[in-house]
Amino acid sequence: MNDRQLAKPGDTEVRAMVPRVDVLEDDTGITLLADLPGVPKEQLELKVEGDTLHIEGGMAPQLPEGLEPVYAEVRVPRYRRSFTLSRELDGARIEANLKNGVLELRIPKQEHAQPRRIEVQVH
Repeated sequence: MNDRQLAKPGDTEVRAMVPRVDVLEDDTGITLLADLPGVPKEQLELKVEGDTLHIEGGMAPQLPEGLEPVYAEVRVPRYRRSFTLSRELDGARIEANLKNGVLELRIPKQEHAQPRRIEVQVH
């Protein structure tokens, strides 16, 4: 799995922040953990196009009624990141879970790429 940038210099796309991501691998697949603080499920978009996984989400700042921000650290209220999936991974079976600002994606390996035990016959 390779990290890929979506926007290139000169693109007219809306600017976005790149979320921090941890990638963990085991025998049956990979788990991707992306930090997306402030992104509600309704503003999170995940899609696979060909061999590319796209993650995009908009932040929804929650302000008390009648208050407006005077100063904000975050000026770009979007996250965007993409990854090239290896042929070993099964993009059709990705499972996603969003909890406390962390997106967890479980991407299983294709059956042929998973280790399997071979039974030995004794004659």
